[in-house]
Amino acid sequence: MTASKHQRDEPTGTAHLDSTAQLMTRITSQLGTQLSHVRLDGSRRTTPQAPPTPPALVVVAHGSRDPRALATVHALLDKVREERPGLPVHLGHIELNEPLLTDTLAGLAPGRAVLAPLLLSRGYHVKQDIPAALATAPHLTARVAPPLGPHPLLVETLYARLVEAGWDPRPDARTRRTSGVVLAAAGSRDPDSAVDTARTAALLANRLGVPVVPAYASAAAPTVPAALRALAARGRHRAAVAAYFTAPGRFATQCAQAAPWIAAAPLGAHTAMARLLLHRYDTTLASPARPAPVQRQLTSA
Repeated sequence: MTASKHQRDEPTGTAHLDSTAQLMTRITSQLGTQLSHVRLDGSRRTTPQAPPTPPALVVVAHGSRDPRALATVHALLDKVREERPGLPVHLGHIELNEPLLTDTLAGLAPGRAVLAPLLLSRGYHVKQDIPAALATAPHLTARVAPPLGPHPLLVETLYARLVEAGWDPRPDARTRRTSGVVLAAAGSRDPDSAVDTARTAALLANRLGVPVVPAYASAAAPTVPAALRALAARGRHRAAVAAYFTAPGRFATQCAQAAPWIAAAPLGAHTAMARLLLHRYDTTLASPARPAPVQRQLTSA
């Protein structure tokens, strides 16, 4: 009988041991979790907080009927995201392409943003259209960055595109004496635009060591053919055309066709362009805020 009773009691004893082991395991686990929140000096560890989301970067492109332009802008924005992971990057167009800037701004959550024009000089779009679009988004605390030009990073991109097209990066003295460049830009009736383009031309001339003449596809003088003739009159028959356009389009194609020698590609999705957009974003965030002027409402394209 004693043996039978022992056999009956054995499962109960085993269950009791299992319960004790499970209890000890839970206690050890809980103790380990609590200790993980305590430093060696006895102070409590703080739980690391996720970094706050930075203000949005809204890149403002002009828009184009040429599908290559939109593809180029998207490729450039991809480079910006590669350079600054975690930064919210959005795209808005002034006209011709979707999304329009007003729609992009309307879709953003309330908060801070920087609008960075993918434009190369001051002019009507920078001074009027972009601030007017921003005025339609009162839920945003946003600021407009300066245009991309003039800036040394633009010059480095122009130089790289010229070298890709066949410009000799180490020309001899004779080649320098007979060479020149026409900096072909879109053109604007705003005199500030011509000032900015002329400054970029001067920076590029210093980089290349040859004369660089600004010229325009519309709205301003001289034209690209006229600038090429002016260089030839100075003995600069080996003339290249540098495309001062952010992306391919009608004006860029038209200017390239006038080149007697080489024509460089537009600025495009170059790494220096992505870094310049981020530079404009950073400096705009860091600069003191200024009251925005009252602007007219943006008219639909």
